[in-house]
Amino acid sequence: MLASAIAVLVSTTEVNASSADDANTVAALDTQYQAAVKENDAATMDKILADDFVLVTGRGKVYDKADLLKAAREKQVIYERQDEEAGSQKVRVWGDTAVVTAFLWVKTAQEGKPVDYKLWFSDTYVRSPTGWRYVFGQASLPLSKVDANSR
Repeated sequence: MLASAIAVLVSTTEVNASSADDANTVAALDTQYQAAVKENDAATMDKILADDFVLVTGRGKVYDKADLLKAAREKQVIYERQDEEAGSQKVRVWGDTAVVTAFLWVKTAQEGKPVDYKLWFSDTYVRSPTGWRYVFGQASLPLSKVDANSR
């Protein structure tokens, strides 16, 4: 009986340690991805994004990996900010799937016009034979200034 209880405790501790390690790995990877977007670093984005990646914006526009890499290579958006708010990132891991949620501040020039907004996003990662890959992203609509500042 005692041996069984110890075995369960040990296996639970190993799962939690592994899950914590996975959460830290995915958190760092998502932070690296956000920095790559900010720098229009298509090579880093390409390594992180799964081939069948999909992003859905708050307005329902859908982008795939090719769309995002093309935009980065062509520097379609020049970012002043593409930064997660400190302390807002939360990673949840379920086996080989992890979901990152965070509050993002985006400040850019798009088509010559300044854009400045904050939003929530959720990024889903899946463990593959070659490591964690970003497979699906969903972004909220940009928040009003009042909502963004009242968090």
